[in-house]
Amino acid sequence: MKMKAIVCTRYGPPEVLQLKEVDKPVPKDNEVLIRIYATPVGPAECAARKGSPFILRFITGLIRPKKTIPGAELAGEIESLGKDVTRFKEGDQIFGSAVTGGGTYAEYISLPEEGALAIKPVNMTYEEAVAAPGGVLTALPFLRDKGNIQSGQKVLIYGASGSIGTYAVQLAKYFGAEVTGVCSTTNLEMVKSLGADKVIDYTKEDYTKTGHTYDIIFDVVNKSSFSHCKGSLKRKGIYLTTAPTLPLLVQMLWTSMIGSKKAMFVSTGLRPPREKTKDLILLKELIEVGKIKTVIDRSYPLEQIAEDHRYVEKGHKKGNVVITL
Repeated sequence: MKMKAIVCTRYGPPEVLQLKEVDKPVPKDNEVLIRIYATPVGPAECAARKGSPFILRFITGLIRPKKTIPGAELAGEIESLGKDVTRFKEGDQIFGSAVTGGGTYAEYISLPEEGALAIKPVNMTYEEAVAAPGGVLTALPFLRDKGNIQSGQKVLIYGASGSIGTYAVQLAKYFGAEVTGVCSTTNLEMVKSLGADKVIDYTKEDYTKTGHTYDIIFDVVNKSSFSHCKGSLKRKGIYLTTAPTLPLLVQMLWTSMIGSKKAMFVSTGLRPPREKTKDLILLKELIEVGKIKTVIDRSYPLEQIAEDHRYVEKGHKKGNVVITL
């Protein structure tokens, strides 16, 4: 049998994403076959499509993408099971991440039952639910594990209105921090509504010149640098960023040996599936008790994937952009 899927065989602009008919997967003994109803598009998916920054290619493929069907997160329904599957049943509504790093830009995907999958929150649609894993599975390891966030700390989120930033704000509040969000004028009220104690409009004010200092500065959009904001960190402050650039890697090595202020990065995509599953279950609980909500900017059908990527790359989206199938 065949299914619709987006195929990408080379790095490049959005036009390298082609809608094609491909073979529908057949689940192995330990796999579940999922009918995908929604999958998100964010900066990470755009970076993977472009193969930029180049360091990403050591994961995605040096010359061309290893995975020809892109996409990382999904929400959908389990259609069939391999004979050894015990964790799920047919008809389960699930959400999660394709840990193998691709395959969700399609009508179906087969994934191991022990992968990063969990039952979808009951109070969210597929579209709403799929927006959460990517942002939370990134923000949570940075803030909780690398940043060791503590109640009462002062935390600044740079890029607070995006697909990672909106969850970083809510998670930092969940951990009891005093949160300052940095975003553009049009997103100030939205970031406040997510729980930010203070909001800075970067078009009018440079947070590094306010005189305030923070225990954690989390740049989710790679628009700053450790050297630029070092003066805004407290004595044992931590700078976190989602982009593994060469300057950052040098700064990580340098600050690990010298000085009390640290620059840090974590490759969240390479975390073991069991760790991601635990975080998905926590995420489900937080959503169902109203501690986490999603922000959806736009939805596109699979056929408009190139337009979707172009919109995300403009860098002005509020929250999440989703593909519906």
